[in-house]
Amino acid sequence: MEIVGNGFLARSLEPIAHKHPDTVVLAAGVSWASGTSDADFAREAALLREVAHGCRATGRRLLFFSTAATGMYGAVDGPGREDSAIAPCTPYGVHKLGLERQLHASGADWLVLRLGHLVGPGQPPHQLLPALVRQMREGRVRIHKGAARDLIDVADVVRVIDLLLAQGLRGETVNVASGEAVPVERIVDHLEGRLGLVADREYREAGAQHVICTEKLRALVPQTARMGFGPDYYRRVLDAFARTCAVGSAASAERSCRS
Repeated sequence: MEIVGNGFLARSLEPIAHKHPDTVVLAAGVSWASGTSDADFAREAALLREVAHGCRATGRRLLFFSTAATGMYGAVDGPGREDSAIAPCTPYGVHKLGLERQLHASGADWLVLRLGHLVGPGQPPHQLLPALVRQMREGRVRIHKGAARDLIDVADVVRVIDLLLAQGLRGETVNVASGEAVPVERIVDHLEGRLGLVADREYREAGAQHVICTEKLRALVPQTARMGFGPDYYRRVLDAFARTCAVGSAASAERSCRS
Protein backbone atom coordinates (compact mmCIF):
# COMPACT_ATOMS: atom_id res chain seq x y z
CA MET A 1 0.00 0.00 0.00
CA GLU A 2 0.97 3.61 -0.42
CA ILE A 3 0.56 5.58 2.80
CA VAL A 4 -0.05 9.31 2.51
CA GLY A 5 0.88 10.96 5.81
CA ASN A 6 3.46 10.58 8.56
CA GLY A 7 1.44 10.93 11.76
CA PHE A 8 0.34 8.51 14.47
CA LEU A 9 -1.89 6.28 12.34
CA ALA A 10 0.39 6.42 9.31
CA ARG A 11 3.36 5.22 11.41
CA SER A 12 1.23 2.50 12.97
CA LEU A 13 0.38 1.19 9.49
CA GLU A 14 4.01 0.86 8.40
CA PRO A 15 4.28 -2.85 9.38
CA ILE A 16 1.69 -3.72 6.72
CA ALA A 17 2.86 -1.15 4.14
CA HIS A 18 4.29 -3.91 1.93
CA LYS A 19 0.82 -5.41 1.52
CA HIS A 20 -2.25 -4.41 -0.53
CA PRO A 21 -0.51 -2.76 -3.52
CA ASP A 22 -3.90 -1.83 -4.98
CA THR A 23 -4.61 0.60 -2.12
CA VAL A 24 -3.65 4.16 -1.24
CA VAL A 25 -4.19 5.01 2.43
CA LEU A 26 -4.91 8.64 3.26
CA ALA A 27 -3.65 8.94 6.83
CA ALA A 28 -3.16 12.69 6.96
CA GLY A 29 -5.32 15.67 7.78
CA VAL A 30 -7.21 16.98 10.79
CA SER A 31 -6.91 14.61 13.76
CA TRP A 32 -8.24 16.94 16.44
CA ALA A 33 -11.94 16.30 17.05
CA SER A 34 -12.38 19.71 18.67
CA GLY A 35 -10.54 21.46 15.86
CA THR A 36 -12.50 24.09 13.95
CA SER A 37 -9.88 25.60 11.65
CA ASP A 38 -11.39 26.36 8.26
CA ALA A 39 -7.89 26.51 6.79
CA ASP A 40 -7.03 23.03 8.10
CA PHE A 41 -10.35 21.67 6.84
CA ALA A 42 -9.74 23.20 3.40
CA ARG A 43 -6.24 21.70 3.21
CA GLU A 44 -7.59 18.23 4.01
CA ALA A 45 -10.33 18.58 1.39
CA ALA A 46 -7.74 19.62 -1.21
CA LEU A 47 -5.47 16.71 -0.29
CA LEU A 48 -8.37 14.25 -0.56
CA ARG A 49 -9.27 15.68 -3.97
CA GLU A 50 -5.68 15.27 -5.17
CA VAL A 51 -5.27 11.71 -3.86
CA ALA A 52 -8.69 10.62 -5.16
CA HIS A 53 -7.81 11.98 -8.61
CA GLY A 54 -4.61 9.91 -8.61
CA CYS A 55 -6.49 6.78 -7.51
CA ARG A 56 -9.08 7.23 -10.23
CA ALA A 57 -6.33 7.59 -12.83
CA THR A 58 -4.46 4.46 -11.66
CA GLY A 59 -7.44 2.29 -10.72
CA ARG A 60 -6.34 1.97 -7.09
CA ARG A 61 -8.64 1.97 -4.08
CA LEU A 62 -8.51 4.90 -1.64
CA LEU A 63 -8.82 4.09 2.07
CA PHE A 64 -10.12 7.13 3.94
CA PHE A 65 -10.36 7.52 7.71
CA SER A 66 -13.44 9.27 9.02
CA THR A 67 -14.79 9.40 12.58
CA ALA A 68 -17.31 7.40 14.58
CA ALA A 69 -16.95 9.77 17.53
CA THR A 70 -19.39 12.24 19.03
CA GLY A 71 -19.12 14.70 16.17
CA MET A 72 -20.56 12.14 13.76
CA TYR A 73 -22.98 10.04 15.84
CA GLY A 74 -23.64 12.15 18.94
CA ALA A 75 -27.10 13.21 17.78
CA VAL A 76 -28.15 9.76 16.49
CA ASP A 77 -31.03 8.06 18.28
CA GLY A 78 -29.62 4.71 19.40
CA PRO A 79 -26.28 3.13 18.46
CA GLY A 80 -24.44 4.88 15.64
CA ARG A 81 -24.73 2.68 12.55
CA GLU A 82 -23.13 3.22 9.17
CA ASP A 83 -26.61 3.54 7.64
CA SER A 84 -27.92 5.90 10.36
CA ALA A 85 -29.54 9.17 9.36
CA ILE A 86 -26.69 11.42 10.45
CA ALA A 87 -26.79 15.03 11.58
CA PRO A 88 -23.21 15.79 12.70
CA CYS A 89 -23.15 17.87 15.87
CA THR A 90 -19.65 19.42 15.72
CA PRO A 91 -17.71 21.26 12.99
CA TYR A 92 -15.31 18.29 12.88
CA GLY A 93 -18.18 15.86 12.29
CA VAL A 94 -19.67 18.09 9.58
CA HIS A 95 -16.24 18.27 7.94
CA LYS A 96 -15.63 14.51 7.99
CA LEU A 97 -19.08 13.68 6.61
CA GLY A 98 -18.51 16.26 3.89
CA LEU A 99 -15.23 14.58 2.96
CA GLU A 100 -16.94 11.19 2.80
CA ARG A 101 -19.45 12.62 0.31
CA GLN A 102 -16.65 14.29 -1.62
CA LEU A 103 -14.94 10.93 -1.94
CA HIS A 104 -18.15 9.19 -3.03
CA ALA A 105 -18.47 11.68 -5.88
CA SER A 106 -14.81 11.51 -6.93
CA GLY A 107 -15.06 8.55 -9.28
CA ALA A 108 -12.33 6.67 -7.40
CA ASP A 109 -12.79 3.28 -5.75
CA TRP A 110 -13.03 3.87 -2.01
CA LEU A 111 -13.36 2.37 1.43
CA VAL A 112 -14.29 4.57 4.40
CA LEU A 113 -13.49 3.53 7.96
CA ARG A 114 -15.12 5.52 10.76
CA LEU A 115 -12.79 5.17 13.73
CA GLY A 116 -13.35 5.22 17.48
CA HIS A 117 -10.74 6.78 19.80
CA LEU A 118 -7.41 5.21 18.88
CA VAL A 119 -4.93 4.56 21.68
CA GLY A 120 -1.27 3.69 21.32
CA PRO A 121 2.33 4.80 21.66
CA GLY A 122 3.30 8.03 19.97
CA GLN A 123 -0.17 9.49 19.60
CA PRO A 124 -0.45 13.30 19.42
CA PRO A 125 -0.52 15.17 22.75
CA HIS A 126 -3.84 16.85 21.93
CA GLN A 127 -5.73 13.54 21.78
CA LEU A 128 -7.84 12.32 24.66
CA LEU A 129 -5.55 10.07 26.70
CA PRO A 130 -2.31 12.10 26.44
CA ALA A 131 -4.31 15.21 27.35
CA LEU A 132 -5.91 13.50 30.37
CA VAL A 133 -2.55 12.22 31.64
CA ARG A 134 -0.96 15.63 31.23
CA GLN A 135 -3.76 17.25 33.21
CA MET A 136 -3.57 14.55 35.89
CA ARG A 137 0.16 15.12 36.32
CA GLU A 138 -0.57 18.83 36.70
CA GLY A 139 -2.99 17.94 39.50
CA ARG A 140 -6.32 18.89 37.95
CA VAL A 141 -8.29 17.06 35.26
CA ARG A 142 -11.26 18.48 33.37
CA ILE A 143 -14.20 16.14 32.75
CA HIS A 144 -17.43 16.78 30.90
CA LYS A 145 -20.34 15.37 32.90
CA GLY A 146 -21.64 12.13 31.43
CA ALA A 147 -19.08 12.02 28.62
CA ALA A 148 -18.04 8.57 27.37
CA ARG A 149 -15.57 7.42 24.73
CA ASP A 150 -15.04 4.23 22.73
CA LEU A 151 -11.36 3.32 23.10
CA ILE A 152 -9.59 0.93 20.72
CA ASP A 153 -5.95 -0.11 20.59
CA VAL A 154 -4.27 1.11 17.40
CA ALA A 155 -2.66 -2.34 17.00
CA ASP A 156 -6.15 -3.87 16.81
CA VAL A 157 -7.16 -1.21 14.30
CA VAL A 158 -4.20 -2.07 12.08
CA ARG A 159 -5.09 -5.75 12.20
CA VAL A 160 -8.70 -4.97 11.29
CA ILE A 161 -7.55 -2.76 8.40
CA ASP A 162 -5.31 -5.54 7.11
CA LEU A 163 -8.18 -8.03 7.19
CA LEU A 164 -10.67 -5.66 5.56
CA LEU A 165 -8.31 -4.70 2.74
CA ALA A 166 -7.58 -8.35 2.02
CA GLN A 167 -11.27 -8.82 1.19
CA GLY A 168 -11.09 -6.31 -1.64
CA LEU A 169 -13.94 -4.22 -0.20
CA ARG A 170 -14.97 -1.19 -2.21
CA GLY A 171 -17.76 1.32 -1.81
CA GLU A 172 -18.32 0.46 1.85
CA THR A 173 -18.35 2.45 5.10
CA VAL A 174 -17.42 0.52 8.23
CA ASN A 175 -17.25 1.53 11.90
CA VAL A 176 -14.00 0.38 13.49
CA ALA A 177 -14.40 0.57 17.26
CA SER A 178 -14.79 -1.66 20.30
CA GLY A 179 -18.53 -1.04 20.59
CA GLU A 180 -18.26 -0.01 24.26
CA ALA A 181 -18.86 3.55 25.49
CA VAL A 182 -16.62 4.02 28.55
CA PRO A 183 -17.41 6.94 30.89
CA VAL A 184 -14.47 9.35 30.98
CA GLU A 185 -14.60 9.28 34.79
CA ARG A 186 -13.93 5.55 34.68
CA ILE A 187 -11.02 6.14 32.32
CA VAL A 188 -9.54 8.64 34.78
CA ASP A 189 -10.10 6.22 37.69
CA HIS A 190 -8.19 3.49 35.88
CA LEU A 191 -5.32 5.75 34.84
CA GLU A 192 -4.95 7.10 38.38
CA GLY A 193 -4.60 3.57 39.70
CA ARG A 194 -2.08 2.52 37.07
CA LEU A 195 0.03 5.69 37.17
CA GLY A 196 -0.18 6.34 40.91
CA LEU A 197 -1.69 9.77 40.40
CA VAL A 198 -4.46 11.60 42.20
CA ALA A 199 -5.92 14.69 40.58
CA ASP A 200 -8.68 17.10 41.46
CA ARG A 201 -11.61 16.84 39.06
CA GLU A 202 -13.14 19.88 37.46
CA TYR A 203 -16.57 19.08 36.04
CA ARG A 204 -17.80 21.03 33.07
CA GLU A 205 -21.08 21.10 31.16
CA ALA A 206 -22.66 17.84 30.06
CA GLY A 207 -20.71 15.82 27.53
CA ALA A 208 -22.02 13.52 24.84
CA GLN A 209 -22.39 9.79 25.22
CA HIS A 210 -23.24 7.39 22.42
CA VAL A 211 -22.58 3.78 21.44
CA ILE A 212 -20.88 2.91 18.16
CA CYS A 213 -22.55 -0.02 16.43
CA THR A 214 -20.03 -2.69 15.39
CA GLU A 215 -22.42 -5.25 13.86
CA LYS A 216 -21.07 -4.66 10.35
CA LEU A 217 -17.46 -4.85 11.52
CA ARG A 218 -18.06 -8.13 13.35
CA ALA A 219 -19.81 -9.61 10.31
CA LEU A 220 -16.99 -8.61 7.95
CA VAL A 221 -14.16 -9.46 10.35
CA PRO A 222 -15.21 -12.39 12.56
CA GLN A 223 -11.65 -12.38 13.96
CA THR A 224 -12.74 -9.46 16.14
CA ALA A 225 -14.37 -12.06 18.40
CA ARG A 226 -10.84 -12.95 19.54
CA MET A 227 -9.67 -9.36 20.08
CA GLY A 228 -11.30 -9.10 23.48
CA PHE A 229 -13.83 -6.38 22.65
CA GLY A 230 -16.33 -6.09 25.47
CA PRO A 231 -17.04 -4.19 28.71
CA ASP A 232 -13.52 -4.75 30.11
CA TYR A 233 -11.57 -4.28 26.88
CA TYR A 234 -10.77 -0.67 27.77
CA ARG A 235 -8.82 -1.85 30.83
CA ARG A 236 -6.29 -3.70 28.66
CA VAL A 237 -6.02 -0.70 26.36
CA LEU A 238 -5.41 1.66 29.27
CA ASP A 239 -2.92 -0.72 30.92
CA ALA A 240 -0.81 -0.78 27.74
CA PHE A 241 -1.05 3.00 27.44
CA ALA A 242 -0.04 3.46 31.09
CA ARG A 243 3.06 1.32 30.51
CA THR A 244 4.16 3.60 27.68
CA CYS A 245 3.54 6.63 29.93
CA ALA A 246 5.70 5.11 32.67
CA VAL A 247 8.52 4.36 30.21
CA GLY A 248 8.31 7.85 28.75
CA SER A 249 8.36 9.44 32.21
CA ALA A 250 11.43 7.41 33.23
CA ALA A 251 13.25 8.35 30.03
CA SER A 252 12.43 12.02 30.55
CA ALA A 253 13.74 11.89 34.14
CA GLU A 254 16.97 10.24 32.98
CA ARG A 255 17.53 12.94 30.35
CA SER A 256 16.98 15.61 33.02
CA CYS A 257 19.58 14.01 35.29
CA ARG A 258 22.13 13.95 32.47
CA SER A 259 21.64 17.55 31.51
